[in-house]
Formats: sequence, C-alpha cells, structure tokens
Amino acid sequence: MCGIVGYIGNNEKKQILLDGLKELEYRGYDSAGIAVLANQQLHNFKAVGKIVNLEEKCKDFYSQGFGVGIGHTRWATHGKPTEANAHPHFAEFSNVVHNGIIENYAQLKQMLQDKGHQFISQTDTEVIVHLFEENLKTHKDSMSAFKHTIDSLHGAYAILLITKADEEAIFYAKKGSPLIIGQGEGGVYFASSDAPLIGLANKVHYVADDTIGRMDKDSFSQLADIKELTINKSYAQKDGYRFFMEKEIYEQHKVLLETMMGRVSDEHIGFDEVPNDFFTSIEEITICACGTSYHAGLSAKYLIERLAKIRTNVVFASEFRYANPVLHKNELFVCISQSGETADTLEALKLAKSSGLKTLAICNVDNSSIVREAHHAILTRAGIEKGVASTKAFATQVMVLWILSVSLGHMRGHISTKDLKHYANTMLNATKLTKVQTSLHDRLKRLSKRYLHGHGFFFIGRDIFYPLALEGALKLKEISYLHAEGYPSGEMKHGPIALADSELFCLALLPKHLLFDKIKSNVQELGARDTTICAICSESIQEADDMVYIPQCQDYMEEFYAMMIVLQLLALEIATKLGNDVDMPRNLAKSVTVE
Repeated sequence: MCGIVGYIGNNEKKQILLDGLKELEYRGYDSAGIAVLANQQLHNFKAVGKIVNLEEKCKDFYSQGFGVGIGHTRWATHGKPTEANAHPHFAEFSNVVHNGIIENYAQLKQMLQDKGHQFISQTDTEVIVHLFEENLKTHKDSMSAFKHTIDSLHGAYAILLITKADEEAIFYAKKGSPLIIGQGEGGVYFASSDAPLIGLANKVHYVADDTIGRMDKDSFSQLADIKELTINKSYAQKDGYRFFMEKEIYEQHKVLLETMMGRVSDEHIGFDEVPNDFFTSIEEITICACGTSYHAGLSAKYLIERLAKIRTNVVFASEFRYANPVLHKNELFVCISQSGETADTLEALKLAKSSGLKTLAICNVDNSSIVREAHHAILTRAGIEKGVASTKAFATQVMVLWILSVSLGHMRGHISTKDLKHYANTMLNATKLTKVQTSLHDRLKRLSKRYLHGHGFFFIGRDIFYPLALEGALKLKEISYLHAEGYPSGEMKHGPIALADSELFCLALLPKHLLFDKIKSNVQELGARDTTICAICSESIQEADDMVYIPQCQDYMEEFYAMMIVLQLLALEIATKLGNDVDMPRNLAKSVTVE
C-alpha cells in the first residue's frame, strides 16, 4: 500500500523525507519520490524500485533554511511502476502526493486537457495538481482553490500538496485513507502511519475523514484532539497489535473497500482494467492456484457457476502441468497468487498461454512475474501482507472473484442492470462485517483455551462454505501446528465420521441463508458421537457445545465474510496460547518461488 510523508521546518528536508519513506518500506512499494520547496525553488526527485535508487537520484541535493517537503512510496493502481507514474506529481508550480483512488479522474482529466493542461503519467493522482492550478485562476487564494479541488474528487484519498503560490504551507485532505500530523522540536510532520513520526514528533493529530486543511509551522496547536506519541518503532509498524497477522485481520475491512473502489457501484460492477470483449466467446473457466489462493478459487467456482452460468474448474497449480490437461480454445485460464511469483502457478500460466488460452491473473503485486505474463491482470489491492499465513489476501481475492462473477453474469444477461444495486449493497455489507468487534475477539480469546488438546479438528461447511472450511483448517494448521481438516459437511458419513469421539473438535459453519437445515443435520450426526461442536451461526444451535455468534445477515456472502473473521481470529488465539510465532510459522515462506 502507498505511504506518504511531509515536513515543515528549518531542518534538512531531504533526509527527513527519505528516512520517513524508509520507515514505510514494510508496507510494500514499487517506486518512490520526494519534492522540496525552499528558497523559492521547487525540486522533485523520483525513482523506480527501492529507496536507495531515490537516494542516488538526489544525493547532491540539500535544502537549507526554512521550507516544506513531501514524499511518497507508491503501490501501483493506475499505471505501471514507472518514473513518470511515481509521485510526487507536478504541474507548473505545485507538487502533490496521494494515497487512494480518484474514481472520477478520467472525466476530470478530459476536462483539464480541453483547457490545455498536459499530462505525463497514467495515474489518477496527476489530475489533482492540475485541477488545483486551474482553480487558482478563478479563486482568490490557495486554500479556496484547494478546497474547490477536493470537493471535485470522488473516491478515497490522503493528499499532501505544496505550491509556490503559498510557499510556507502544506495543504492536506483526507477521506478513507490514513493521515497523521505530528509536531516536534524540529517542526511539523505528516505521515500515513505512526512509524515515520517516532523520534521526531511527540504530539500527533489523527486527521478525520472529510478534512481539508492548510498547515504551516504555527498551525499545529490550533488542531483539536492532539495526543501524545509515546510508542516505539516496533509498535508503530504493527500499529499497536501483537502480531502482523492480527493487524492484517483487523485491517481487512479497509483493504476490501480499496479492492471495491472504482469497481463496485449501484450502476456498474466490473473492472476497467480488463476490456469486456476479452470475455466474449468464453465457454469454460479454469482457475489455477496454490494454498489459500486455491481456496479463494474454489469459492469462485460456486459464485461463477451460480451467477454467470459458466462451467468452472479449479485446479492445484502444482498438479496442473503434470496431468496432461485437456484445454479448449474457448477456455479462460485464471491464475491467483498473492505475490505473483508462485513458481507452480507461474509455470501453469505459461503452459496455458502457450496453448492459446486467454489468461487472466488475480494478484496483489503489480509488475510481478505472473502479472507480466498474463494477458490481463486484476490487482487485489490488499497492500503488503507480512504475516506468512494469508488473511487479507484471501479476503480480497474472494472479493475480486465475486465482482468478476457478478460482472460476467451481467455481461451474459443473467443479472439485470437493476439488480446490480443489490449486489453492490451486499458487497458493502459484507465488508462492514469484517470490522472486528472487541466483544467477538474477547470471546474467542476465552474460547481458545478449550481447544488446545485433542486429536484433531474438523471444519465443516457446504457449498461456498466448504472452501471457507478448508481455509479455516489451513489457518489453524499453519500457525498452531495442530491437525485440522476441512470437509464438505455431507461427506462426514462417508468415512471421516469414524474419527468422531469426545477428543475430536468440530468447527461448524451454519449460514442461515444457505443449506442451514442440511448442515445442522450433519452437526447432529457428529454430536451424537460425542464430538465437541463449536458452531458459528447467527442463532443458537442446541447441538453445539460452544457458540460463536455472527450478526444477523441478509445474504450468505455476508455470512461468509463474518465467519471468515471468526476462523482467522480463533486460529490466531489458539496459536498464541500455544506460544507459537504467529507471524513466522515454522517451515513456511511468504512467497513460494520453487516447485
């Protein structure tokens, strides 16, 4: 995810900005840049790749005396990772950095081009600085022009802008993307997380949504709700959570909104980065992935076949190439990978592409090998995921596949334009249900003490809740080292029920809106054989030994995301009670780049 920093003061600005960007490296990025305005001179430096490349670009630059500066690490959304697309973006006498997505940038860009503005990047961000300078022509001061600019933007953003029209200030705006202002002896600082502020600022203000402001060296004290900054760097990177995995579980509701941004509305659900004609003549879909990504793909099989009426196969990438697969010319090959470097998935993609299939990558890392190899790619926008056990990667992959399913269903005439509003609302509601409630987490912390022994776990569900059961079992295996298996609940009586006794734990997924009675009868079969049942449902189940309640929902996909949070948190708390390294479980790597 992108990161931003800013500084107002007398100290050497270049190094403050570079050091701040280094503190944001853990978030992931593909390019970086800084801009400094001092002594009536505006300097801009940008580089692709690591910050060391940016340091080399500006090694001979020093900023003496009072001035302002902004910096940015970019995780590409609009436009590939190039120097032209890197931030800060500039117009005639202003520079801007931006986190988020401007949904209406195409309309704004066309309007500005009609007025004679020239653009050099593919990004949405560049329109901000051009729009600001255009507004300065008709507004009496810089703040009025900046406010008018922000009012024209649709989407999510954290924005810092500097301009020669007001050399002593940084203009800022926030909506849906984090932004913090800090003050220390050296001046005033901006950042998208606490980490760059540690050691520099002792007081901070967390900017609220829909804020538009102007900050100079004397304005910080006028802010409301100023807090002391006392945390250390390790805490800052984890934002106060015990583990990166815990932090990533908690931020899923935010990254899911980023996944949906510009792709989901009442009138349109789909992906502008993939032309509609790419999907014409598709008669069959094969989804290929490994591990957690495979479970996301298996979830998509239910969604695509139900909503788009397209036959869908899901295969393990590690098996695909060696099975002499039968491929059809009207088959779409979809590969899913968090890193975009998974060796088995990459080789399977190459085979499918060489066989003449249309190929689509669903990935979290732009410019990765899989993204470059596929005909088209859809980014999940999850940001960097440091925990080895994937959480937000899975959540965003399923969301992308859900959006794709609805989009295909609409293209093929199975979903009306009028029905898109229903799906958009359901997606938004599902995202809201991933916001972790303190009461739920506390309940799972207490409950986890009961599930530290026994000879194994069954995770059971039907339909799309079967792959969620597989994912829940995988999370527990990865970080607790306890044996766990996911099963379709109806398969219990076909062999696995032989293991049922009082030392077997069963996590049962019971959605009220999908095959509830069927799954409940399977739970009864296990309970009759003394299995310890933990039911996840919105209502009480008499057969359960333990209940974990989710909110009342209107759709099974809302229940899917609510239950996903429960399974992730329960695995986290069981592993924590066992004293395991949650973020770096034994024998596992974040990106599997060998077969």
